[in-house]
This record gives sequence, C-alpha cells and structure tokens, in this order.
Amino acid sequence: MALFYSEYWAFVFGVIGNVISCMTFLAPLPTFYRIYKKKSTEGFQSVPYVTALLSAMLWIYYAHVKNKATLLLLTINIYGFGIEAIYIIIFLLYASNKARLSTIKLLFLTVCGYGTMVILTTYLTKGSKRLSIIGWICMVFNICVFASPLFILKQVIKTKSVAFMPLNLSFFLTLNAIVWFFYGLLIDDFYIAMCPMVLSNPTRIK
Repeated sequence: MALFYSEYWAFVFGVIGNVISCMTFLAPLPTFYRIYKKKSTEGFQSVPYVTALLSAMLWIYYAHVKNKATLLLLTINIYGFGIEAIYIIIFLLYASNKARLSTIKLLFLTVCGYGTMVILTTYLTKGSKRLSIIGWICMVFNICVFASPLFILKQVIKTKSVAFMPLNLSFFLTLNAIVWFFYGLLIDDFYIAMCPMVLSNPTRIK
C-alpha cells in the first residue's frame, strides 16, 4: 500500500513537473519575440539556451539508460530539447556575426562533448556504474542551467536594466527545482532529487 501511494504521488509530482517545466521552457518567449521584432539579439546571450539544450540531451540519455520510472523525465526533456533548438535557431538568425560565430563554436563543443561522453560511458562502463557517472554529469549540467542566467548579470549591471534577465524565467526555474526534487525523492532517484538540493547547498558536492 505504501509503495502504491509512493508511485501515485511520484506520478502526480512528475505530471506537475512536466507542466511547470513546459512553462519554464516557454518563459523566454517574450525575449525571442523582442528579438524577432527588432531583428537583433541586442545584448542577449545564447549561453543559457545552449546549456539548457545540453542538459535536456543529458537527461534524455540518463532516462534511456535507466529505463525505469523515468517516462515523465524523458517526455519533458524531449520537449525541452525541441524548444531550446528553436530558440537557438532564432538566435542564430538575428545574431551579429560575432555572436553567431560564438554560438556556433559553443554548439560544436556541446555536440562534441556530449558525443564523447556517450561513447565513453557506453564502451567503458556498464550497469549501475554507467548510470552513476551519467547521473553525476546530469547533476553538474543541471546546476549550469540554473546558474546560466548569471552570465547575463554583467549586461544587467552594465545597462542598469533587468530586461535581459526575465523574472518569470527565474521564478519558474525555482519552482521547477522544488517539484522535481520531490519527484526524485518519491522514485528514490538520488540524482534527480539532489539537483535542487545542491543548488541550495553547494557543499553537498565534494
């Protein structure tokens, strides 16, 4: 009976997590509407979107390897991968030559790094050890997703405007972390649960 309730609440939090994550992924829409209207990326950075893209790719890989109680994690990250890819395409269309080149280089490094990680974990590790390594990598990049808006702080300070750091994105990221923490706790997944906890207490990672 206790197991049933645990699975039930895990499903509930997973669905809520999917809904909030969808809203999180859509939070930058006003930013990209502004980019489209002005036909310029202005002072916006591509780092948060490339980082989020890589994070989604990693969690898809993690869910695929675990292949247990991770369907909701898989669906939202496939969705997130698509949304972030669209954002990056729009960014590349309207970015200056310098920003476009920088983004392309970042994407190249992202794809190479991800490919290398997949190859190494596939051929050099197996079973629980492989899942553990992927889980730790996912945690690190999940922290990067939450920290990536900090790259915009320089622009915020320089312009003395918060237009480059949308409040709705920060709000949904925080709410998102809380919900997925409970989801990870309920399915007994250390890596999913620990991501938001690490953010609030960095000393947890040694």
